[in-house]
Amino acid sequence: MAPRGRFSAEFADAVESVIQQRRDIRGNHFISKPIPDAVYQRILNAGLHAPSVGFSQPWRFVTIKEQATKEQISDSFEQKNREGEACFTDEKQSLYRRLKLEGIKESPINLAVFYAPNDGPVLGQTAMPDMGRFSVVCAIENMWLMARALNVGIGWVSILDPKVVKAAVKAPDTWELVGYLCLGYTDDFPEIPELKALGWDKQRELSEVLFDEVCPSNG
Repeated sequence: MAPRGRFSAEFADAVESVIQQRRDIRGNHFISKPIPDAVYQRILNAGLHAPSVGFSQPWRFVTIKEQATKEQISDSFEQKNREGEACFTDEKQSLYRRLKLEGIKESPINLAVFYAPNDGPVLGQTAMPDMGRFSVVCAIENMWLMARALNVGIGWVSILDPKVVKAAVKAPDTWELVGYLCLGYTDDFPEIPELKALGWDKQRELSEVLFDEVCPSNG
């Protein structure tokens, strides 16, 4: 019997497979099948057990299912998407127009993920206060991986006006929107990430981002 807290090589392989097969799912892949409450709770609990600097647990989750709320947030996406398209030129702009970058109305569940600052100083965040926000990102990644393991797709929508989302869900002024997620079952988990397959950018190799002792002079 393996010592407590130890996992098998097969378990490690399964975790690696989930990580490598995680995909950003857009509205053209969601299907109408509802997510059972028990499955959704497992995804949320994965976020709840994410690491947080100083055990601050600064994440707050707001479930959105009402179509009227989704419509309001979708309108914000459309406006910001037009602004985003204008930031690119030539071939990138042409490709941008072809991309389906969200699934707000198509997914059965939307999830707004907020950072709620703690009152007063937080252990481990006195020198780097943004560690609280980074902890919320860890919660999102936990949920993304658990969802993938449960064959539920997630898409992270960042082309939004945070003020619109906060107003739609009546979030407190102190909360900051970190992620807006679209959750649902999908007709397919693409073998290759869409932006990689379309040539938006190439995937970097570990050798390109790993350095020994000092960083390269050219960045």
